[in-house]
Amino acid sequence: MSVHHFKETINGHQYEIEVTPTQGNRWRAYLVRNAGGPGALMPFYGGTPKEAVTSLVSWLSLAHRVAADSV
Repeated sequence: MSVHHFKETINGHQYEIEVTPTQGNRWRAYLVRNAGGPGALMPFYGGTPKEAVTSLVSWLSLAHRVAADSV
């Protein structure tokens, strides 16, 4: 199985993201916990590994903005 690894910094927080193939031409992106394996956040999907990561990063960026606005 082909696994892609990405590191993204969002609002000062470092995230490790793994992307794995699913059925057909779809890819699943999810956060990796420090101990390894997927985190509790729902996975995000895309037609390529980069599309899946972009969806996850966009959601995390929005979540950080909403949290900052509510403080």
